[in-house]
Amino acid sequence: MFVRLSAAICGAGIVFLFTAVAMARSEIRAVQSYTADRTAYGITIVGAASMYNPYRPGHGEGGVETASGERYDPSGWAAAIQINLRENFGGVRRGSSASYALVEGMNKKAIVKINDVGPLQPGRIIDFDERTMRYFDPTLQLGLIRQVKVTPLHGHDWIPGPIAER
Repeated sequence: MFVRLSAAICGAGIVFLFTAVAMARSEIRAVQSYTADRTAYGITIVGAASMYNPYRPGHGEGGVETASGERYDPSGWAAAIQINLRENFGGVRRGSSASYALVEGMNKKAIVKINDVGPLQPGRIIDFDERTMRYFDPTLQLGLIRQVKVTPLHGHDWIPGPIAER
C-alpha cells in the first residue's frame, strides 16, 4: 500500500514538474514576442519565403556551409536572406555573428537566425531551413509563402523558434 501511494505521489510530482516547465516556456515565448515587437530595427521587409535544403533534391541549390561559416542545419530555425538585403541584417559574412529576425506569416510568428545570404529567386526575400518552413507550412506543399514580413532584431541573444501571440 505504501509503495503504491509513494508511486502515485511521485507520478503526480513529475506531471506537475513538466506542466510547470511547459507553462514557464510559454510565458517566456510570450514575453519574447512582446520584446521582439518592441526591439525591431524599424524596417520590415515584405515578400515571399521559400525553403532551402541542400540535402533534399529540388529544394534549392548551394552548399552545406552558410555565409557565416556555420554548417547548414535543417532543424536550426535559420534562414538565408536575399543578398541585397545583407546589410539590413548586420552584414552576414564568414566569421561574423548571425543576426536575428522576427518573421510573420500564415498567422504565425517566429524568431529566426539569419546566418546565410543568397541570390534568391525574384520576389523572394528569405529562404527558410526545413524546420522553419514546416512551422509555417506543416505539409511543405505550398513551396512558397507569400506576404511574409521579416523584421531585423537588435542584439544576438535571441532564442530562435516560434513565439506565442499575446
